[in-house]
Amino acid sequence: MFRQMWCAAALAVAMLPAYAQDATREEVRKLKQQVDELDKRVQDAENAAAQASAQASSRPQSESALNPAVSVILNGVYGNLQRDPNTYHLNGFVPTMGEVSPPLRGFSIGESELAFAANVDHLFRGTLIASITPEDTVGVEEAYIQTLGLSRGFTVKAGRFFSGVGYQNQIHAHAWDFTDMSLAGKVFLGNQLNDDGVQIKWVAPLPFYVDLGAEFARGRQFPAGPEGGQSKNGWGAQTFFAHIGGDLGTSHAWQVGLSHLRTNPRDRTFDDSDSTGTSVTNSFTGTSRLWVVDGVLKWAPDHNPTYNNFKLQGEYFRRSENGDLTYDTAGASLGTMTDAYSSRQSGWYLQGVYQFLPQWRAGYRYDQLSAGTTSAGLVNSGALSAADFPTLNPYNPKRHTAMIDWNPSEFSRIRLQFARDYSRQNEPDNQVFLQYIVSLGAHGAHRF
Repeated sequence: MFRQMWCAAALAVAMLPAYAQDATREEVRKLKQQVDELDKRVQDAENAAAQASAQASSRPQSESALNPAVSVILNGVYGNLQRDPNTYHLNGFVPTMGEVSPPLRGFSIGESELAFAANVDHLFRGTLIASITPEDTVGVEEAYIQTLGLSRGFTVKAGRFFSGVGYQNQIHAHAWDFTDMSLAGKVFLGNQLNDDGVQIKWVAPLPFYVDLGAEFARGRQFPAGPEGGQSKNGWGAQTFFAHIGGDLGTSHAWQVGLSHLRTNPRDRTFDDSDSTGTSVTNSFTGTSRLWVVDGVLKWAPDHNPTYNNFKLQGEYFRRSENGDLTYDTAGASLGTMTDAYSSRQSGWYLQGVYQFLPQWRAGYRYDQLSAGTTSAGLVNSGALSAADFPTLNPYNPKRHTAMIDWNPSEFSRIRLQFARDYSRQNEPDNQVFLQYIVSLGAHGAHRF
């Protein structure tokens, strides 16, 4: 640009009459000198910028660019329960070894979370979510890598993650619509199933939503575990799932799913007390097959949930188990005995949550379990009595739950919940919980 200005000035001088050229030639010379100085400054600036860029490419990015997104979920609960939660059990079903009991009496911090997530590069994203329990223990809820930008709608996840079985199991506790998990989730998944393995998921390129997925996991937790007896190569649990969904007009959206969990428990233990009142440890070895049907229907005027919205959600579980049941593995009472065992059990829940004002929601959930049919060879043969397996005596637990919560913003929630729980036979339990949930830092969007 500066060279063009100098050339224009020189041309103007050439067009002047001879008597004027001498008077202006000195001015042109000074102008050329200024143009040369400006041109040199521009060149020096360009060289400096190029050098800085080369240095930046030869060292890591700035710390702020490398920092992952960090979030903290603080969860506190005040509980008032008629029955002692430390003696909680679900009659008619094998204990799961999971954290299935209600929150503690009095004040407790609940389960809080610390999460880190970031894109590793153009191929992978990494996520780590740790949970802090009321007992001051820290565990890894999820720790996985996930592919980015695979072609044809495929995604691969590897590490530890919540299984895709059912609908509620994949949602972190702070995003639940109620303080605790459904009875069916407690009985059939040990409250919430996470496992170590790999998940392959495909989203179909269709005008409506369709996904198919498969998981191959270690089998470290119930219903396989603990560890599923996996001291061999391969996997101890497989899960297959499919979902389909879409919009109904301008105000409704829906999704239904079907999933199947297959595993082969080996020496899966559970504690019980026999007819003599002695505490014994029993175990099961065999096959476990679980089917889950889930559905969600959402309503929001013109797809705008800001002021009013409603969500209807439900799941139906059906499990069959076949194998061998071993009584009193440690020989603490009547001696160790083994015979055939089979069961067919089911359960379901249905819940609705309505946001009637921009910051207020109310909801109701009904849970129902069916002990179904259970056959224990040790009882059928007369070697033992049904009283030696009190947790397996037929009983169908149920529960009514109502809640109302206040959400000042998307980062905070205060909830009041009341439940009438019939999990323990002849011992109904009135449960009242006051809960707060707050989110600090960056947090990703929740699933549909």
